[in-house]
Amino acid sequence: MPENRFVGDIAHRYDSTHAERSSAEVVAPTVECLRDLADGGAALEFAIGTGRVAVPLVAAGVDVSGIELSADMLAELRAKDGAAGIDAVEGDMATTRVDGEFSIVYLVYNTITNLTTQDEQVACFENAARHLQPGGRFVIENLVPSLRALPPGAPGSVFGLTEDYVGIDDFLDRTHRQISRSRHFRRIDEHTFSELTIPFRYVWPAELDLMARIAGMSLEHRWADWDRSEFTGESPSHISVWRLPT
Repeated sequence: MPENRFVGDIAHRYDSTHAERSSAEVVAPTVECLRDLADGGAALEFAIGTGRVAVPLVAAGVDVSGIELSADMLAELRAKDGAAGIDAVEGDMATTRVDGEFSIVYLVYNTITNLTTQDEQVACFENAARHLQPGGRFVIENLVPSLRALPPGAPGSVFGLTEDYVGIDDFLDRTHRQISRSRHFRRIDEHTFSELTIPFRYVWPAELDLMARIAGMSLEHRWADWDRSEFTGESPSHISVWRLPT
C-alpha cells in the first residue's frame, strides 16, 4: 500500500493551495474531453481526491465512481455540493476493485507518479483494464520528465517561485528507479514556511505505452493538453488515451 501523505491539514487545504487547478480555464476542457471519451458511459476516477474533476464531470451528465487512498481527501469530497451521487471508496488505485464496468477510467494531474515503483505503476494499468468494458479507455494526464531543464551537475530545479511559495524538483535516482521528489515550501507568516516533500517515480510516455500493452491496451490518442492540441517533442505534459480491444 502506498504511503498516504494527504492527511489532516494537507487534505483540508488542498483545494485552496491548488486553486489554479480548479479554475474554469483548466477544468472546463478537462471535463469536456473526458465526457467525450466516456461516450455516454460511466467513468471511474483513480485518486479522485477532493473531486476537483469528478464533481463538474457529474454536473456534465457523466456517472462517476472513484478510488482514493486518503480518507481525509474523501471527507473533503463528500462535503461538496454535487458529490452526493459519486460512489467513492477508500483504497489503493493499483489494487482496489469497485463494482461495475466502465467506459473510461482516468487519472489526472501526474498522479500515476505517486506510485513509486514500476511494478505498482504496471499494476495500476492492469487494475484500470479490469474495470473497463470492451473498447473502454484509460486516460492519464502526466508531465514529461523535465530532466532537460537540469543544469550540468545540478541535482534538481526550481519549478515554482513566488513571494509565498517555492517548489523544487530533486532527481534522486536517474538511472534505475527513476525517483524524484517534489518539495513544496508555502509561507505561513513573515518568517516561517511549511514544507511538504513527496516522492515520485517519474515515467516517460513510451514506458507508459509499454505498461498499457502489458495490460492489454493500445495507444489511441496522445495530446499536449486537454484541448486536444498536438503533442510534440517540446510539450511539457501529455494526455494519453489507451483502449482495450472491442
